Amino acid sequence: MCAKTQEQITKNMKKVKSRDSKIEILLRKELWKRGLRYQKNVNEIFGKPDIVFRGKRIAIFCDSEFFHGKDWEILKLRLEKGKNPDFWIKKIERNRSRDWENDKKLLFLGYTVIHFWGRDILKHTEECLKAIEESVWDRQLSDAAADSSQYE
Repeated sequence: MCAKTQEQITKNMKKVKSRDSKIEILLRKELWKRGLRYQKNVNEIFGKPDIVFRGKRIAIFCDSEFFHGKDWEILKLRLEKGKNPDFWIKKIERNRSRDWENDKKLLFLGYTVIHFWGRDILKHTEECLKAIEESVWDRQLSDAAADSSQYE
């Protein structure tokens, strides 16, 4: 593996997006094709989910493996050997902690919270879509059951 120059690293980091990333756009386009309507990057909802079904109270996050710490123990060991390990370890641990806190808040408010890793979206798009469709369907069923029980 070739060591990258600081200039190359800076160039790569500037390309990282917090919204409208490749993985988000892929997932959103497929949801739209299936007739599922959503809102994106909703500021008023904890964690600013990438995709939200407000009426169904479903929040979806498209997480990059690096910044959200997939396989954290392995990644942490790699970071410890790299450049600026204190910065990166602290940053990713904070991201993971913030994700967990936001999930707890959303669950308390009755949201279904779904996280997908970027590579899963790219390589297993259909499975991700099925998980979302099942969540939407489950919410429709539970909402219908709640509505019918009001009239008993």
